[in-house]
Amino acid sequence: MTTPFPEPAVPVRTAALPPGCPAHAGGGIAPIGPGGLRRLYGPEAEANPASLYDKLRTEHGEIAPVLLHGDHRAWLVLGHGANITVMRAPSLFSRDSRRWNAFRNHEIPADSPLLPVVAWQPICVFADGEEHQRLRGALLDGLNGFDRRGIRRHVRRFTTDLVQVVGPTGEAELISQFAEHLPMLVMTKLLGMPDEYGPELVAAARDLMKGTETAIASNDYVVAALRRTIDLKREHPGDDLTTRLLAHPAGLTEGEVLEHLRVVLLTANETTVNLIADSLKMVLTDPRFRAHLSGGQMTLGEALDQVLWDAPPMSLVAGRWATADTELGGRRIAAGDLLLLGLAAGNVDPVVRPDLDAPLYGNRSHLSFGAGPHECPGQDIGRHVAEAGIDILLTLLPDLRLAVPEEELTWTSSWISRHLTSLPVEFTARRIEPDPASVAEAEAELAEAERAEAARATRTEDSAEDTGDGEDAAAPEQAAPAVPAQRRGWWDALIGLFRR
Repeated sequence: MTTPFPEPAVPVRTAALPPGCPAHAGGGIAPIGPGGLRRLYGPEAEANPASLYDKLRTEHGEIAPVLLHGDHRAWLVLGHGANITVMRAPSLFSRDSRRWNAFRNHEIPADSPLLPVVAWQPICVFADGEEHQRLRGALLDGLNGFDRRGIRRHVRRFTTDLVQVVGPTGEAELISQFAEHLPMLVMTKLLGMPDEYGPELVAAARDLMKGTETAIASNDYVVAALRRTIDLKREHPGDDLTTRLLAHPAGLTEGEVLEHLRVVLLTANETTVNLIADSLKMVLTDPRFRAHLSGGQMTLGEALDQVLWDAPPMSLVAGRWATADTELGGRRIAAGDLLLLGLAAGNVDPVVRPDLDAPLYGNRSHLSFGAGPHECPGQDIGRHVAEAGIDILLTLLPDLRLAVPEEELTWTSSWISRHLTSLPVEFTARRIEPDPASVAEAEAELAEAERAEAARATRTEDSAEDTGDGEDAAAPEQAAPAVPAQRRGWWDALIGLFRR
């Protein structure tokens, strides 16, 4: 039975918001900046991103010059075809952010809120060529080792646990009580983390991505948990992503394993939370979907395809950097220029969607997972977690319905994503029985953990005897490893960027 989730067990540490952080954004930021260019940040831009994209498309076509935080210039790729071109041409449009002219000219301050997204890190996200193939190949091999049945088993277990908590009440808030929990709980199992890590990591990830005063401390907690998991899997390998990365013939260093696990854990969680939230909202509010689902004319997977067209989990991706002077969409792109992939804008490009009301059931040519060599490696897992979670939720609560008028639903936005803030629902109160297979799995995992602990205790005793000192010389219990000093370039400015 799932109990209320505790806050992360991290020391309370205040982190000051960096100057210029979006969390400080108020009414003083004009939508038009230097050179008459539109800003992608500020209250007006973030209140209605779709309207901003329409204005930019009308004014500039499929490639628009824009301003980012600090009024740094970038190109926003609005056209569906232009986005595909950039994604599939790494020789012209690199993922190595060190090419950016603004970095080379030392124009980006250390406290810039752009750094969480564009600061270079030694991971496959920022690599090209052979290094990208080495790192991404290891990650793909690790992720492709999971089968849909195994993932669904984890999803069923945690969905049942979560619904057990709210079932007797007849009401729930599906963002904070379901969507924000399920992906992280499932990902902890795929990474091979102990069960007890799950609830704390859910709370830490929520705190981190919402940019609170303890966001950096929460990131430290995530890093420490991953490092403990790596130590555990070196000693006790398993059928999980951590073990596969450690053992992969690509020879990833421990630092590379840690960084890729963190990217997978946090990115997969955030994007899948958004996918679940928007899909549930659509199923509950769009009469076409509910009617089709009930009548068996459309699968839930096809419904997710429609959501991925209309509400991609990330609105844009920053970015690509031009390796040489080139032309795109009638615009001259200079070497070192930053390009932003407009996923949401490209998905509503009139060239590919002249009628936005036309259904796109089963059409997967959307941009939500990218394309080319950097296409999202975990998209199948994310889709399956969302699809299975919603399917099981609707099975357990078949009369689920929205508890407020649809027009009362609200979103928060940043320059890279848009989030549904709450989704209150009601249903017939009922007691949810534990899933028998999940109970058996949990008992087996507990037994395995107890066996591992007993083996460690035996080794400790044997080691003490070997020293000749007996019990008096037994090694003291080892404390949890301290959080190591981190290269904070990617996360220092994370506060306030994604959620506010």
